[in-house]
Amino acid sequence: MEKLDYRELVQEIINQHAHEQSEKDMETTEIIFDLERDRYLLLYVGWRDEERIYGCPIHIDIKDGKIWIQRDFTEAGLAHQLVELGVPKADIVLGFRAPYVRQFTGFAVV
Repeated sequence: MEKLDYRELVQEIINQHAHEQSEKDMETTEIIFDLERDRYLLLYVGWRDEERIYGCPIHIDIKDGKIWIQRDFTEAGLAHQLVELGVPKADIVLGFRAPYVRQFTGFAVV
């Protein structure tokens, strides 16, 4: 079986979530792909009237062949989306969970 291109999958998922925003919110949406260090982020940065907008709903790293989900503020859950795309649970690390809790998640512990 051919190994999935994790970089491509992660970029696809982030682009999908970015484009789910309303046209008005797209002005504050930033997609950050650091291909050299394998860091991928979705950011909201800007202003709405007098209110500052800044948030990072998605942060994913790829380290040692595993997808590390560092931040996931999505409704569907990034890990479940990745599994649906064929990524084995053993290759997904829930980095936002404490190391001692990861053993109970069904995903990679590393």
